Amino acid sequence: NPVNSTVPIAAEVLKKHGVYNPKKLVGVTTLDVCRANTFVANSQGWDPKDVDVTVIGGHAGITILPLFSRVDGAKFSDEELEAITVRTQFGGDEVVAAKA
Repeated sequence: NPVNSTVPIAAEVLKKHGVYNPKKLVGVTTLDVCRANTFVANSQGWDPKDVDVTVIGGHAGITILPLFSRVDGAKFSDEELEAITVRTQFGGDEVVAAKA
């Protein structure tokens, strides 16, 4: 994904110009966080704005690692955890398939 490469480039350009603020540069992982938050909220009956799933790794398939075990108060069955993990990792594929 070309965006994976442009985020660090943008950070360096902003640093060079003395205006870099890490709280204002949003990378592609933010999309994965939004997906994970939505899936957890749906499974737990919560409002997505009250959920904050940490997602680490890349932005492609199995390189996306949502840390659902760090979500306070969430309880998942093994099957549910597997399902929301796969949906978080491959949510982009769902969007592409829906557009086809």
